[in-house]
Amino acid sequence: MTTKRPTFDKFQQMALQDPEVRAEYDALSTAFEMKRQMIALRKKAGVTQEQMADLLGTKKSNISRLESLHSNVSPRLATVEDYARALGYSVKIEFEPYSLNFVCAATSTDRSHCSD
Repeated sequence: MTTKRPTFDKFQQMALQDPEVRAEYDALSTAFEMKRQMIALRKKAGVTQEQMADLLGTKKSNISRLESLHSNVSPRLATVEDYARALGYSVKIEFEPYSLNFVCAATSTDRSHCSD
């Protein structure tokens, strides 16, 4: 008898029910989305990674690493600003509140506001 394994989407849905997993996922998805937007801006401008490297005075390998969606490299804000500026954009940062569940999972001291 074979056991049917869950699809990735089903596995992801189940995993994200854990507040700690969800918090980590949300943190990573922000970086992923930023990199995705950076790549889209560069491609929209018709600029290759090599050309981008020339604009920023760096090597193509650094641009590749910066844009890698599978890398855990967190670029400095100044680097992101330089990248955006080279393409004619500015960087806008917005802060949005997390749900109360995230706050409860992320804090280990005062949990009086958490519903357990």
